[in-house]
Amino acid sequence: MRRPLMLLATLALAAVACEKKSTPAPAQPAPDGQSAGAQAPGPAPVDANTILLGEVGSLTGSEATFGISARNGIEMAINEANAAGGVKGKKLAVRVYDSQGRPEEGAQAVTRLITQDKVVVILGEAASSVSMAMAEKAQAAKVPMITPTSTSPEVTKKGDYIFRVCFIDPFQGLVMAKFARENLKLSKVAMLRDNKSAFSMGLADVFTEKFTAFGGKVVGDESYSKGDTDFRAQLTALKQLKPEAVFVPGYYTDVGIIARQAREVGLKVPLLGGDGWDSDKLYELGGSALEGSYFSNHYSPDNPDPKLQQFLAKYKQAYGSVPDSVGVLAYDAAQVAIEAMKRAPDTSGPALRDAIAATKDFPGISGRITLDANRDAVKEAVVLKVAGGKAEFVTTVKP
Repeated sequence: MRRPLMLLATLALAAVACEKKSTPAPAQPAPDGQSAGAQAPGPAPVDANTILLGEVGSLTGSEATFGISARNGIEMAINEANAAGGVKGKKLAVRVYDSQGRPEEGAQAVTRLITQDKVVVILGEAASSVSMAMAEKAQAAKVPMITPTSTSPEVTKKGDYIFRVCFIDPFQGLVMAKFARENLKLSKVAMLRDNKSAFSMGLADVFTEKFTAFGGKVVGDESYSKGDTDFRAQLTALKQLKPEAVFVPGYYTDVGIIARQAREVGLKVPLLGGDGWDSDKLYELGGSALEGSYFSNHYSPDNPDPKLQQFLAKYKQAYGSVPDSVGVLAYDAAQVAIEAMKRAPDTSGPALRDAIAATKDFPGISGRITLDANRDAVKEAVVLKVAGGKAEFVTTVKP
């Protein structure tokens, strides 16, 4: 059984003076038999001059790049805030637990952050299924939670203490359905969805609805389960239907393998997808089989915006790579939380909840963020094309 990571990053002014090129920090494993979220003895509590935030991410497991990117983005935001004097005369710190990409681990981690660590805000998770399990615990305890990239509409429906800084699947599904019909001029698309993922199922349903409304037809709908490694039977069945593209709203870990196996069975049409594709690992897994495919995302590093380019340069200096959208949006989520702390009269749950909910036209790295009445971000999306082993900017779609 994998031993989960348990990280404590106490980020003060002194840490900023010495920026590091970072691989993931060494982790302290939980005691034998305990998970990251279990009620086990933890690190010593922070002092009265520190405001503690909590973070949950998939630092291990199949979507580990998401958790590591999120941790990096949040670390950058907190370092910058501490360098500027902190919040209300106090420094900020973050306590990080590993969800392993599993809802039950995420829920246990949030329980520990609330009951033992006494955090004032929770940041995470990237995946919708994990965020929904976490949100139930945060809502019950009235501790605000901000997810960077969980796009399922169900996440913020868990309660009025749950927020996100990304667009939601109905918008993402609309973007890709419209792009497929109007830009690519497709009339017949097939579907291959992950039936264990709220993200994948929700995005598939919206795409089907919108693509059909635009006059297209979904000619086949096959499914798989997270952890599967052989998709040839489903892909062969879809090939017989002669689709012009296949919509695969999954995560990069599956999509790369699906792309290779699609080409193996003779299915040569483009693949389409959503933001779950966004990882450098996608191109390692899929190789040339992904060429000519398209996916929606939260930002493009090709955007010449000076603020974005400055952030990307700092991130690359610190961590040695260009961030995926999770890293960018995790930074934005932390910044929204920090700005809310500054505006709130105190750091109690209700006060912070109200301050976060009041976020309007916030100048995030991923674009301006306004939280609507459902605590969802109103913002634009981009469509990217896989070409030459990387994602190239194609177009921007506004709400």
